[in-house]
Amino acid sequence: MEIVVAVTGASGAIYARRFLELTPGRIEKVHLVVSERGRQVAAQELSPAGATQAGSAPARAPSDDIKSLLCAQAQHVVLYDDNDLTAPPASGLSAWQAMVVVPCSMGTLGRIAAGAADTLITRAADVALKERRRLVLVCRETPLSLIHLRNMTAVTEAGGVILPAAPGWYHRPRQLGDLVDFVVQRIYQALGPGIDLVPEWGAPPPQAE
Repeated sequence: MEIVVAVTGASGAIYARRFLELTPGRIEKVHLVVSERGRQVAAQELSPAGATQAGSAPARAPSDDIKSLLCAQAQHVVLYDDNDLTAPPASGLSAWQAMVVVPCSMGTLGRIAAGAADTLITRAADVALKERRRLVLVCRETPLSLIHLRNMTAVTEAGGVILPAAPGWYHRPRQLGDLVDFVVQRIYQALGPGIDLVPEWGAPPPQAE
């Protein structure tokens, strides 16, 4: 399977990193696109330097560093500039089958809902919808305005999947990674490939050590 993974400026870069970490052996090729704001948020949330500067304006992660932050220079991941509308994800003739935007900002959601294909991310999403390919938007915002909800409705009516980054608790999470895995497992389920990260509903919870 060949997919497009887009990372935008909503909080939640950890979901993108965990998703990409699990792609080897499951996803043959990943076309990765990170928005300008996505680079800033990833640097703030994932890099040691960003962690020491909490509360300050996040620095932009250089192109050479953003791939290391998100997927440790994985060979099956190809990084593209969000301004490059000549890149393969922008064409309906490209062979990729699905796209996930993780995390998806409300601004990106709005542009996708309006068909404003002005960046590689929004153009690839437009391609996914027009070619009837799976498009999953992992939205991360709260509370939601009526505008947000209407944009979600528009994308859903066009064939996209709205998958809020809202982890469940029935699997008795013990650490932050358990909550991240809950959302990542739902992303994989929405895209097609199965993955077993957390117990299914009704399964016995893990025993305390």
